[in-house]
Amino acid sequence: MSGFELIEGGASPIKAWTRGVPIEHQAMDQLRNVASLPFIHSHVAVMPDVHFGRGATVGSVIPTRGAIIPAAVGVDIGCGMMAVQTSLTANDLPDSLFALRREIERKVPVGNGPGGDFKESPASAVSTLKAGLAERLERILARHPKIRGDKLAKQLGTLGGGNHFIEICLDEADRVWVMLHSGSRGTGNLIGTYFISEAREMLMKRELGWHMPDRDLAFFLSGEPMFDDYVEAVGWAQDYAAANRRVMMDRVLIAMREALPPFQLGRTAVNCHHNYVEQETHFGETVWLTRKGAVRAGEGDLGIIPGSMGAKSFIVRGKGNADSFCSCSHGAGRTMSRAEAKRRFTLDDHVAATAHVECRKDSGVIDETPMAYKDIEAVMAAQADLVDIVHTLRQVVCVKG
Repeated sequence: MSGFELIEGGASPIKAWTRGVPIEHQAMDQLRNVASLPFIHSHVAVMPDVHFGRGATVGSVIPTRGAIIPAAVGVDIGCGMMAVQTSLTANDLPDSLFALRREIERKVPVGNGPGGDFKESPASAVSTLKAGLAERLERILARHPKIRGDKLAKQLGTLGGGNHFIEICLDEADRVWVMLHSGSRGTGNLIGTYFISEAREMLMKRELGWHMPDRDLAFFLSGEPMFDDYVEAVGWAQDYAAANRRVMMDRVLIAMREALPPFQLGRTAVNCHHNYVEQETHFGETVWLTRKGAVRAGEGDLGIIPGSMGAKSFIVRGKGNADSFCSCSHGAGRTMSRAEAKRRFTLDDHVAATAHVECRKDSGVIDETPMAYKDIEAVMAAQADLVDIVHTLRQVVCVKG
């Protein structure tokens, strides 16, 4: 039996790996809207963590011929995960992990404020900027001065807020891992917001000859100057996001070396996007593939599927499933909005759900409480033909912005 179910109602097929994982009505409408676009290639693939997003659902894989939808990529361009294995074991950790969490929070600025000045970062951050990120951004800003570039130096190596996190985890053999989740920060957000707005303005001037179901699905077409500029800008943001994760990882490892016994890094390290667009070849055609809340899972590719804070996370190896465009889910996926989570759950609920994790236990993170997310076990079961589990991780420290 195939791992996917067909969702009816779209002009193009919709293949969904959602058995045992419900899809909200709003998300279903969004999937059909995307599938109705005339430049969709083959079909739309839906991951088991799918949920409502801006324009397109989070947890969808969208192949397009000669067009890109900026809102499908989103504003947290290049958001993704990084994980490294260490030679430490659970026995090397202190009984209380509070001091380690506080040291990580000092080394990696959280939230959206200042504090990530690259001059105070590890040498890798300075070399990253010298390698061309700053120069490339200047070229983009010269053509699009409405995009501010002042956040670059201040936010390199910073975590951000929302669902971004840093975790210390243990695998099935009690080996210590470091895992983190963040993206292109404020500069990427500004780039995404700007190009989404430009695409919507261009949509108003287009003579389509077909019905556009949602103006947030506004697009650029190959051959248009704005298309090439967006490809350059989104590529920059994706590179910056990967660099940002590397810099944060350096900072976390510095904090750990100061607080824990000496250790080496293991052979397993993963740095993968889950909000991005790139050219790939699928079903005999080279297309622009947007993974909005999805991870590349080509045959042999290593990826990271985190659960909510307090739940399991997984290091996985892709099976190269062609129907999913060689993709898998990017996490558990929300079951409710942040506002609904704050309304429904109390601080006592959150404290009970995270009793085994050294983390913030205050009202500011209730919207990220485990109950606001889908059951990660059900999510993994629904995509058994997309990935193999290599390691199962459990959090013992979680840093949130």
